[in-house]
Amino acid sequence: MKFGAGQSVKRVEDARLLKGEGQYTDDLQRENMAYGVTLRSPYGHAEIVSLDVTAARALPGVLAVYTHEDIAEYGPIPCLVPLSGPVHTPRLMLVKDRVRFVGDAIAFVVADSREAARAGAEAIEVDYRELPAVASLDAALADGAPQIWPEAGSNTLFDWSAGDAAKAAAAMAASAHVTSLRIVQNRVAPTSMEVRAALGEYDPASGYTLSTGSQGVAGMRQMLSQGVLKVPAEQVRVITGDVGGGFGMKSFLYGEYALVLHAAKALGRPVKWTGERGDAFQTDTHGRAMVSEGKLGFDANGLITAMQVETWSDLGAYQSQFGPAIQTMAGGKIMGGVYRIPVIHNLVHGVVTNTAPVDAYRGAGRPESAYVMERLIEAAARELGIGTDEIRRRNLLTPAELPHDNGLGLTFDIGNFPAVLDKALLQADWAGFAARKAEAARRGMRLGHGMAYYVEIAGGGGTDEFADVRVAADGMVEMAVGTQSNGQGHETAYAQVLSEKLGLDIEQIRIVQGDTGRLDEGHGTGGSRSLAFGGGACLAAADAMIERGIELARADLGASDIDYADGVFRARGSNMTRSLAELAAAHPGGLDGRSKYSTGKPAPTFPNGCHVAEVELDPATGKVSVTRYSLVDDFGNLVNPMLVEGQIHGGVAQGLGQALFEDIVYTDDGQLVTGSFMDYGVPRADDMPAAIGFDTLGTPSPTNPLGVKGCGEAGTIGAMPSIMNAIIDALDGTQIEMPATIEKLWRAAKSLDAAVAAE
Repeated sequence: MKFGAGQSVKRVEDARLLKGEGQYTDDLQRENMAYGVTLRSPYGHAEIVSLDVTAARALPGVLAVYTHEDIAEYGPIPCLVPLSGPVHTPRLMLVKDRVRFVGDAIAFVVADSREAARAGAEAIEVDYRELPAVASLDAALADGAPQIWPEAGSNTLFDWSAGDAAKAAAAMAASAHVTSLRIVQNRVAPTSMEVRAALGEYDPASGYTLSTGSQGVAGMRQMLSQGVLKVPAEQVRVITGDVGGGFGMKSFLYGEYALVLHAAKALGRPVKWTGERGDAFQTDTHGRAMVSEGKLGFDANGLITAMQVETWSDLGAYQSQFGPAIQTMAGGKIMGGVYRIPVIHNLVHGVVTNTAPVDAYRGAGRPESAYVMERLIEAAARELGIGTDEIRRRNLLTPAELPHDNGLGLTFDIGNFPAVLDKALLQADWAGFAARKAEAARRGMRLGHGMAYYVEIAGGGGTDEFADVRVAADGMVEMAVGTQSNGQGHETAYAQVLSEKLGLDIEQIRIVQGDTGRLDEGHGTGGSRSLAFGGGACLAAADAMIERGIELARADLGASDIDYADGVFRARGSNMTRSLAELAAAHPGGLDGRSKYSTGKPAPTFPNGCHVAEVELDPATGKVSVTRYSLVDDFGNLVNPMLVEGQIHGGVAQGLGQALFEDIVYTDDGQLVTGSFMDYGVPRADDMPAAIGFDTLGTPSPTNPLGVKGCGEAGTIGAMPSIMNAIIDALDGTQIEMPATIEKLWRAAKSLDAAVAAE
C-alpha cells in the first residue's frame, strides 16, 4: 500500500486545479442558457412606495422580471436556530414593502445575456421613502432608537446566558484583583476567491436541479425543498463542483439559489446567476461584529477566581441561518478556554441593525471567545506583574484534572495543555525575546510578543455522517461522502483513510462529493467536523465493503474461512483468491453500498494549541510587521500532516487579516463604505511572516475511530489574539482594538513618545 494515513501526501486534486481543469459554478454552460441579475436596495432602511418594472420588461433581450408578488408562494430564507421566541425576522427572497439593509433584494431580472439583464435592472423604477437607520450596535441600543422589527419591542431580540450569574458575581466581588476590558471585534467579510453563483434547471419529469458552490448539498436540498420551494425533496437535486473558498458563508441558502430555479421552470430554459464582488460585500453573510465587557478575577497568587462576560452580538438586519447560535451555542459555551475557572457566567444579547446578516465565519464563535479570554489574561498579567507565560501556566488545566466541566455545558475530555504551552515557548525562543527587543530598540523599532492559548469545540453539525462506496466501471474504488471540500483537500485525506483500510494504493481510489443524485444524505462541511465524522463514515463503508466481499468470495471459492488483505480475498489455507476487481466484475453492484457513521449523541473534539507572535512596529510610520510566528497544536492523530499545516497557514492569514486590515464599515444611515477591495483591506503575501514555526503534540481524541481533532479553523482562532497581544506589548500595554491599522498604531506610538518626553 502506498500513501496511507499519517503521511504527507501531496493533494491529488491539485494537478487538476493547477492545470485549469477545475469546474466552478460559473464555468458551467448550458444550451439556450439565460442570465439573472438582482436589483438591490441602495438604502439601509426604507419603505417601497412603488415599484414599476414595465420599462425593464420591454427592453430587448429581457425575458422576465420577478418581484415579490411573482414568488409570494415560496417560503422565506430560513433561520434554523431562532432564539427570539415569537419574534421572527423573515428574510424574503425579494422584499415586499420594506428594505432593511443596503443590498436587500428587490427584483430579479432574467435576460438572454448578462448585459441585457443588467440593463433591465437599471430600468426598474423604485420609489423609496427613506426611514431612520441604525447601522451600529451603539445606535441600535440607544434610547429611542428606530426599530427594525417593531413587533419585537426593541432592537434586542434575545438574551442568552450560560453559567451561574449569582455565584460569578459573588466570586468576582471577593477577588483580590479584577481585570476589566471592553473588547470590540470588528465586522469582517469572508471574501472568498470564488464569488457566489447558481445555475438553475428544470425538467418536468425529474424536477429542479441547482448547481452552486456550497458546503454541503444534502442540507441545501432540504432547505430549498422544504423551506422555500415547498416540494418533496425527491424533486430537487443539488450539485456542487469545485468551490473556491467557503469559510462558513457558503453553507447558507441565498435568495438567488431559489430564484434561478423559479425562473428556469417559468421560462423553460436554464438560468445562471453569478454575483460580482459588490454583491459579495453587500450580501454574503459577514462575520464577528460584537462588543464584549469582560471581567477576570484573581486571588493573591494569580489564580483565576471568576469570569464574567457580557456581549452584544450584531445579527444584522435578519436572523441568518445559524446567526443567533454563533456567539451563543457555538462560541458562548467555550468562553474561558481550558483555564481553571471556578465559576463563570456568559451573557449574550442578540441585536439587529440595518446591515448585512452576520453568521458563521471561520471558527464561528470560537475565535471570538478565545479573543476575549486571551486579551483579558494578558492584560491581567501586566496588572499583576506576572509573566504572560507564567500566568497561563498557573491557570491551565492539567491532565490530572480532566475530564473537566467548564461550567458552561462542556466537558473537556483529554489533553496536556501545560506541555503544549512549554513546547510552544521553546519553538518560539521565548527566552531570547529580550535580546531581540533590545536590538530592535537600537534601530528605533518597538518589538512586542504576544501569546494565545486557544481551544475550540469542533465537530458540530450533526451526530452522524454518510459514505457510499462502489467499484466503478474503470475498476477504481469510488466513494461518495456527505461532506464538501471548499479547499481543504478532502479528496486526498479521505482517499488516504480508505487506502489504509482497504490496503489499496491511493491511485486506485476516487473520492466524489457534491451531488444529491449520488449521495442524498450528509451534514456537509463546517465546524471542523469532516474527518471526525466523514472519516468515520469512510471506515464504516470500507468495513461493510469488506464484509460483502467476504460473503461473495465464500460463494465463489466454496470456502467458509476468508481473509482479506490489500484488495484480495483469500480462502484460508489455500491459494484460491478473488480480488476486489474480480468480485466486482462477477457480481455487478454486489460490493456497493451506503454506510452511516453515528455517535448517537454530540461527540465534539477539542483541538487546542498555543500561538506566539512577534511584531515589529515602526513608531515613525505606524507600519507593523509580524517578524516571527510559532505555534504548537494538539490535533490528535494527523491523517496528512502537510494538509494540516496548510490549513494552519491559511487560518493564520485570515486571523492576521482581521487583526491588521479587515473592517466592514457602514455610515450612520447604513451605507456600506467598504464595498470593494479598494476600501476593504485583506492581507497580501508580504504581510505574512516569512515562516511559521509549526509543531504538534497530539493526544488522540477518544470520540472518533481515527482519533482526529478538527484543524480547519484553529489557525484563525490563535492568530487574532496572539498578534493583537504582541501589538499591545509593543505599545507597552496600551490597549488597541482590531484592526490595528497603520493610522491607529502611528497615533498610539506618538502618544507614548509624547508621554515619555513629558516626564
